[in-house]
Amino acid sequence: MRLSLIFAGTAMNFAPENILHRIAQLQSKGGSRGAERYFPWGLFPAYRVNPFWLYRRPDTNVFFTAITIFTLRQLRSRVSTDAQRLIDDIAARGVSTYELFRNKDGLKTYNFYQTHPSRHFPHGLVMRHFDHFRIPDDIDDTAMVYLTSPPAPEELLWLKAKLTEHANGSKLTIRNTFRQYRSLRAYSTWFGKHMPIEFDACALSNMLYCIYHYNLPLNQHDTDSLTFLRSIVATNRYRTHPFRCAHNYARTSLIIYHLSRLIAAFDPPALQPIREKLIHDAELAFHKVKNRLDKILLATSLLRLGRLPPEVSLENLERDFAGFHFFVAGMLSAYENPFVYVWAGLPFWHIRWRCEAHNWALVLEYVVLTEERDKGVGEKRTNGL
Repeated sequence: MRLSLIFAGTAMNFAPENILHRIAQLQSKGGSRGAERYFPWGLFPAYRVNPFWLYRRPDTNVFFTAITIFTLRQLRSRVSTDAQRLIDDIAARGVSTYELFRNKDGLKTYNFYQTHPSRHFPHGLVMRHFDHFRIPDDIDDTAMVYLTSPPAPEELLWLKAKLTEHANGSKLTIRNTFRQYRSLRAYSTWFGKHMPIEFDACALSNMLYCIYHYNLPLNQHDTDSLTFLRSIVATNRYRTHPFRCAHNYARTSLIIYHLSRLIAAFDPPALQPIREKLIHDAELAFHKVKNRLDKILLATSLLRLGRLPPEVSLENLERDFAGFHFFVAGMLSAYENPFVYVWAGLPFWHIRWRCEAHNWALVLEYVVLTEERDKGVGEKRTNGL
């Protein structure tokens, strides 16, 4: 597999070290000019966009920094010593920013946006001025921060109790999901007292990854969260209604990516019945999606699950970056009124988030897993297998 990468018009070998150097270049140096003035030292620049509104803003958030570090750390043992040093340097800078996003009262949960003071929807003209758009801490950011900056044992036990406080049925009951799931005591995306309960398959996968990673005891909330994940695949809802299954990701390729990561790492018994269907659906989706980063998500998922996906051409891959997003905010998804929610899934109401550094982390993940697969196939052939 011959790979090349274009930096500043110069072709380079598509080696992990080169991709990591590119990611390091993108990490904010905390400058006072240009785009860097929007991003504290150590954060990865991200942007929120909506092409229907002709809207694009710099977005200072912890999410893309944390998920990029998580992805790099997952690959650390599979790359060279020089690449490991780069990962360690990038991670150290990124982790140093986490305190900016910690709960406003000092609790050990984390917000998408800075909290001291609240800087929700930063650098915009309207939403940042209204408390209505201030979002509570969430399980997605919290899980990724915990996974990339190991907490103390007592903090993990506290988190488990905190998750229970905000799970479905503890104080509020979910309304914006399929009727079949409304009795599940699964975890909600949000920690806010007054925020409607929401089930998001990708956010649930990330929090369950955290729970399994730290070997925390499972309870009904965990088993019901797994039941939700299993059912959306078994019933095909994650293909026919991806937005309703994951409001903040809203694409089947992203749900497959998150589920396959959880299954490959821990193989939860509750998800074993859907493993083969997940593989089958990923293979079908690979040939349907157009953007090559979506193909990379699906190819990586198949590699994790032990299958050999078709090769993804990486030539001039950056051309696909502009049409790719990893995360969305459905501006109407929090509303429980069915007459409003019916419009929530329309792309017109979605703000999309893009982060070049995280895109390269996804590419690196694919490259490393592909090289590992090719090496394994070569060894089998050498041994006559």
